[in-house]
Amino acid sequence: MNMDKKTTRYLGIDWGEKRIGLALGDDETGIATPCGVVDSVAGILDLTKEEEIDKIIIGLPVKMSGAKNETSPAFDKFVKYLRDNSGVPVEFMDERLTSKAADALPGTKKTKAARDSIAAMLILQAYLDKS
Repeated sequence: MNMDKKTTRYLGIDWGEKRIGLALGDDETGIATPCGVVDSVAGILDLTKEEEIDKIIIGLPVKMSGAKNETSPAFDKFVKYLRDNSGVPVEFMDERLTSKAADALPGTKKTKAARDSIAAMLILQAYLDKS
């Protein structure tokens, strides 16, 4: 194993107009974990610095047919702000069914992470699995 290679750290995002789910992962373990929910982009920028994030992966709304969903102006503004202010590359990952999958995971509201954070974990895990 090459010890010189730096581990790439990822931040997964499930964007919503009210809440933004977050997950962390890296290419060393290949595992995404829920990291909580924020209600503003400022929290994301802070976390990006704290966790030394190398790449941000945002769930992209895609129709069940596979066609790109029209994104809302708020989503587009969010992505542009992140790109302009984080200093980190931003990529997209299909987010179809991640919220339904998050709801289907075992556990109760008290024992599992917030739905938005789990959805972010599923988005990031799908990205890590394909990389």
